[in-house]
Amino acid sequence: MKALIQRARGARVEVAGEVVGAIDQGLLALIGVEPHDTPSSVEKILHKLLNYRVFSDAAGKMNLSLSDIGGGLLLVSQFTLAADTKSGLRPGFSSAAPPVLGAELFDLLVTQAQAKHPLVATGQFGADMQVHLVNDGPVTFLLES
Repeated sequence: MKALIQRARGARVEVAGEVVGAIDQGLLALIGVEPHDTPSSVEKILHKLLNYRVFSDAAGKMNLSLSDIGGGLLLVSQFTLAADTKSGLRPGFSSAAPPVLGAELFDLLVTQAQAKHPLVATGQFGADMQVHLVNDGPVTFLLES
């Protein structure tokens, strides 16, 4: 499982012109599910999402996590994150999980995140989404389970 995280001053997701999920300060996490992922992958990536230290402390060092600052977590499914881009000029998607597995593990991630963190918002799995972000820094990392 992959999570492309971006430290945000604010982010929102729209589907058909309506906001379906939004956060103020926190993390936007684009989530890619791969065929070999399991519920254990979900647990590992969620631990990283909540505890990865990407927010500045009083000294200006990246020493604080999402849990430390009480920020929002915006989870957005993005199967293209699992694309194979090693050869050619067109992405291949055989390295992405089938939609049923992707939806199952993304839903599990959302459920577990909501149980462990007070501010969780989401996009809509499989929808054509418009993602708006004010990237703080910019700060972007690729996390893998």
